[in-house]
Amino acid sequence: MAEDKKDGEEGDHWMQTKWRPAMGWMYMIICICDFAVFPILWSLLQALNHGQVTSQWQPLTLQGAGLFHLAMGAVLGIAAFGRTQEKIAGTAGNVAQPTYTPTPTVPVNSDFTPTYQPQQSPTIVTGFGGKPAPAPMSQPLL
Repeated sequence: MAEDKKDGEEGDHWMQTKWRPAMGWMYMIICICDFAVFPILWSLLQALNHGQVTSQWQPLTLQGAGLFHLAMGAVLGIAAFGRTQEKIAGTAGNVAQPTYTPTPTVPVNSDFTPTYQPQQSPTIVTGFGGKPAPAPMSQPLL
């Protein structure tokens, strides 16, 4: 089998490289179905058969104290941590190599002396939550 591979062709199986996103998509689909789609279908089924909704949908993934969600959280969390460690170590299969682009140098004029010019702008104080505050009151002359 190793002889059949051509030069430059990746040797990893698709499941070896795509299992992390597949786990995330699978978990998302299960949650959408169990918490949104199935309760609606359950209510529709009861309404069409008996004319009224008599019982509530019990989410399947919450049976057994929600162990499914704990397990999936652990799997996805450890997978994300492992992926981060692979990227840091540079052993990940699709890590982009940094490219160096030199920045052009700007000639410096040695005769230039900076001068300070304050900006003439109205003073607007920002209030709570980023809203503009009212203009300051004029102070009486004493």
